[in-house]
This record gives sequence, structure tokens and C-alpha cells, in this order.
Amino acid sequence: MEARARPDLWRVCVAAVVGSAIEGFDFLAYGTASALVFGKVFFSNLDATTASIASFATFATGLLARPLGGLVFGHYGDRVGRKTMLSLSLVMMGVATVGLGLVPSYAAIGFWAPLLLVLLRMVQGIAFGGEFGGAILMAVEHAPPKWKGVLGALPLAGVPMGLVMSAGSFALVTQLPESSFLEWGWRLPFLASVLLVIGGYYIRSSIPETPEFLEVQQRHRTSRMPSLELLREHWKITALTIGNKLGEVTLYYTATVFLIAYAIKIGFSRADTIHALLVGAVAQVIGMVITGWLCSKVDGRNVARVGGIVLAVSIAGLITLIESRDSFRLDLAMIFALGVVHPLVYAPQAAFYSAQFPAHLRYSGLSIGIQFGAAIGGGIAPIMATALVARYGDLTPVAYYVGAIGVLAAICAHFMRPSEGHEASSRAPVGVAHAKT
Repeated sequence: MEARARPDLWRVCVAAVVGSAIEGFDFLAYGTASALVFGKVFFSNLDATTASIASFATFATGLLARPLGGLVFGHYGDRVGRKTMLSLSLVMMGVATVGLGLVPSYAAIGFWAPLLLVLLRMVQGIAFGGEFGGAILMAVEHAPPKWKGVLGALPLAGVPMGLVMSAGSFALVTQLPESSFLEWGWRLPFLASVLLVIGGYYIRSSIPETPEFLEVQQRHRTSRMPSLELLREHWKITALTIGNKLGEVTLYYTATVFLIAYAIKIGFSRADTIHALLVGAVAQVIGMVITGWLCSKVDGRNVARVGGIVLAVSIAGLITLIESRDSFRLDLAMIFALGVVHPLVYAPQAAFYSAQFPAHLRYSGLSIGIQFGAAIGGGIAPIMATALVARYGDLTPVAYYVGAIGVLAAICAHFMRPSEGHEASSRAPVGVAHAKT
């Protein structure tokens, strides 16, 4: 039986990683474009600072739509299964992303251009909100307890893989002349994503449903209203999950969206910033795998607590590197932010968050916790950082802002349940008596 189970497990992991990488590429390509292009193409009627804020606001709509995706996909993921909802989210993301590559500029259709941009970004957010929890569960619920930490981190590592693809594709198209890049070059990564979606859908169509959900079905434990049951019986741990998630997404979108735009404003070239983003994303993939292995050894909750503190104390140093206006130091800042600090607060989430909720509510619990945290933390991070710099003239307030949220993340992790396999040495979390069915 072990010999038969092992190939299935790796096939599931490949499907989860490939799918999350594709959706990460589609979702994060928008962030890169919003920093480099959208202010000029879709908000050309505004001054530079206002255009940047407006561009980041459209980026935020995708994050603000993610909770809706989490609620809807979580509901049906807990009722009809993980596999079906994962395939649907991938198709939705692909259609929206290709559509973004086809939206005419403000100069061509006026107000309708940013409106279409926002609507398609919202579809992206709904799709990503539904994808994320399901991809995690596909890996975690198939994995044996001792492997949940590292295998659960693999679909999370798919997102920085998507960032690598996004940064790599933009590194190519930014080689075009400025006029060609702004007119049509930036559209190519969005249009090319259709090929990735087709391949990802084919791979995902072959994966089996998770054993834990099949057991829930056999025991007739599916809930009629998973989200309501979750908020009624597990609201404290849901709130703690959201609070812990805030630190990770605030760091991530401050680094990959706001700081990229800020670096250009203080004199870095587009090529320098894209290169820094690319090397940081490669470091992040490596860091995710290493930290996922660490979570299997020492408990994801411990890693998450340390990660929040490291985030709080390191953000000032990262900002100092960027303000040096040296391209090598910009690379170092992104490598450390994305390859060291971010994995400490991100890699634990798969097995750690899954342990907080019973199986029949787990898709909803993961989705609500992750997506509401992403909307609150990631959605406002670039806007808040831009506004703070505009008000105070430097990045010091941004360091205080991100650092305080890192402390909050560490506190929330402290009061949560340990990952599966590490329960014996730790007490149960606030509001959760038992996280298994």
C-alpha cells in the first residue's frame, strides 16, 4: 500500500504547486504592472503621486475581493470537495488575466479602462481567494503527519514560483523601448498566461480528492453552512489566524509592490528593480522549502512566532539598504526580505493553519483566515506606505508600520494551536477544543 500511495502523494503535490504557481503568476503580474505601468496607461489624467495611489488601489481591489472568494469557495469546498473548486478557480483566474492583457488604455476609452481593470482584478481576487486554501489542503490532507510541514509548504512555494515567472517575463518585456513597452509590451505576460492555465488545468484534472474530505463525506459530517458554523464555534481562532496572517502579507506586498515603485522614484532603473525582484523571488522559493522542512521538525507555531519578531526587528535594516540607492544593496534587501524573513512567516501557514480547524470546516477556516488577513494587510499595505512617505518624506514611518504588524503576528501565533504532530508538548489554542474529526 505504501508503494502505491507514494506516487499519488507526489502527483498531488506537483498539481498543487503547479496550480498555485500559475495563479501566483497571474495575480502577482498585476502587482508588478501596477508599480511599473498602470499609473501611466490607465490613470494618465492624474499627477504622478495620485496616479500611483490609484494604481495601487486597483491592485488592492484584488486583495479585497479575496475574502469573497474564500467564503464562496470555502463553502462549496467543505460541501462538495477540494478538487472541483480548485479546477474552477484556475479557469476563473486564467480568463480574468487574459482579459487584463486586452483592456484598452485610458487614452483609448477613457473612464471605462480603469473600470474594466478593477472588475477583472476583482475576478482575479475571487479566484485566488478560492484557490489558496484548496491548494494547501490538497497537499496537507494527503500528507502523513510528519510530512505535513514540508509538503504543505510546497503549494505556498508555488506563489513565489509565480513571482519568479512574473518578474522574469517583465524582465524580458522591459527590454523593449519605452513607447513599445507602455503601448503593448506589458500586455504579453498577461496574454501568455493562457498557455500556463491550460497546462495547469490538465494536471489538476487527474488528482484525487483528499482522504480526509472523503472520510468527512462517509461520516456525513459535511456542514450545511460551514462559514456560519465556523464563526459561531471557532471565532477566536479564526481571529487569531487573521491576525497572524497580517504580518506576512504586509511584508510581502510592501516589498514586492510598494518598494519596487519607490525604488524607481528614487533613481533605480526598471531593469534594476525587476532584477532585484527576480533574485528575491528565487531566494524565496529556496527559503520556503528549507523553512517548510524546519516546520516539520520544530513545529510551525514556533517558526511563526520567531518570524514575526524577526520581521519587526529587521524591517528598518531592509529599508536602509534600499535607501542607499545601490543596486547590489537593493538585491540584498529583496533576497533577505523574500528569501529569509518572508518564509519564516509564510511557510508555517499550511500545516499550522490547517491544525486550527476540524476537517469538515477546514476549507472555510483556512480561506476566511487567510483571505481576510490578506485583504486587510496586503490590500492596504502599498496605499498606506505611499501615503506615509508622501506625508513624512521618508521610509521611517513605513518601518514602524510594518514592524508593529510583525509583533502582532507573533502574539497571535503564540496563542494558536501547534501543528499536527507537535500537540503533546503544547497547550491547545484559544477557542479550539479539538481540530480533528
